[in-house]
Amino acid sequence: MYNIRMSILSNKRIVLGVSGSIAAYKAADLASKLTQAGAQVDVILTASAEKFVTPLTFQSVTGRRAYTDADLWGSEAHVLHVGLGHAAHLLVIAPCTANTLAKLAHGQADTLLTVTALAAACPLIVAPAMDGGMYDHPATQKNIDTLRKRGAYIIEPAEGHLASGLTGKGRLPETPELIGHIRLVLGRGGLLAGKRVLVTAGGTQEPLDPVRVLTNRSSGKQGYALAQAALDAGAQVTLITTPTALTPPVGAKVIRVETAAQMLDAVLKEFPACDALLMAAAVADFRPKTVAENKIKKEGGIPQIELEATEDILKAVSGLRSEAKRKQVVAGFAAESQSLLENAANKLQSKKLDLIAANDISASDAGFSVETNRITLLFADGRRESLSLMSKSEAAEIIVERVAALLE
Repeated sequence: MYNIRMSILSNKRIVLGVSGSIAAYKAADLASKLTQAGAQVDVILTASAEKFVTPLTFQSVTGRRAYTDADLWGSEAHVLHVGLGHAAHLLVIAPCTANTLAKLAHGQADTLLTVTALAAACPLIVAPAMDGGMYDHPATQKNIDTLRKRGAYIIEPAEGHLASGLTGKGRLPETPELIGHIRLVLGRGGLLAGKRVLVTAGGTQEPLDPVRVLTNRSSGKQGYALAQAALDAGAQVTLITTPTALTPPVGAKVIRVETAAQMLDAVLKEFPACDALLMAAAVADFRPKTVAENKIKKEGGIPQIELEATEDILKAVSGLRSEAKRKQVVAGFAAESQSLLENAANKLQSKKLDLIAANDISASDAGFSVETNRITLLFADGRRESLSLMSKSEAAEIIVERVAALLE
């Protein structure tokens, strides 16, 4: 997931503060992954953090100098903290100990990290990490509340095994979750800021008996990429998803469904409050007319399965749109194995869509399960736009940009 560049992180200057926690080793992975994603990462270590990990570690993974308190008293001391704080798009302190948290809350500036925090003009993200009982202590909670009121973004620690052997709340979240929060903050003010976007993803599962379902090969990757792209653009995102092996993007409201009927109910409930619907789910066209109460046994011979049509979600949405008093954009997907553009154009018109993304699922490098896609966008006004082979994340960003333009 993080071995490719991310547009929202590309060329962003991030100051990463590391304080004295055993979780400091995770900060090295965070710095590495942010750099791989295209960010320029400047690391500041407190004296306590140096007891756990060295500046050389961070310099090795970022390709940039890592700073310590010794630099506060060097030849650059009178401008260093200002330069770091004013040049940054984001200041992230991960892990942030209870001690550093208290200093930030009270404006204490006795380290290069805390004085940089005072000088910074960018958003502040704080990821507390500490041992048993410390996070829930009233003093810590008061400091967190103070920082929140000042506009700081707090990443809640995870629960689990702590360094002391205790179990509780205080673990620094893993790198993918940390990056998800960073993307969420950087996305504020994007193309879809203030907009609500509804995304469907995955392949529906229609039960045949208690253990078997009729489904399809959809992995949900394109839908999840669309949800992340909409979040990166500043939208409030609701993701309606079938069971997948994917982790939902940080910041999305997640509604889990299995069948086409359940997805229809969820879409009809959420759509009226949304500005855009991105219908990327692969909804089954048919389901068993009857569901066996018990597992069908092979000793009974080959069963004859009668099918019936599932609900037409986009047709139902079309009816809601006609009643709406505001602009709503609906984008669909056409996954075809033949007559791609003809079938996509028919679906665009019959479902009264604003945009449809057509892709050939018979191609080995596009469509279901793979990481890439080759899409043609068809618009209601007759325009067509062919996208070359690209990652599903890149395709999602383009689709979200086109949806934002349609909303204007």
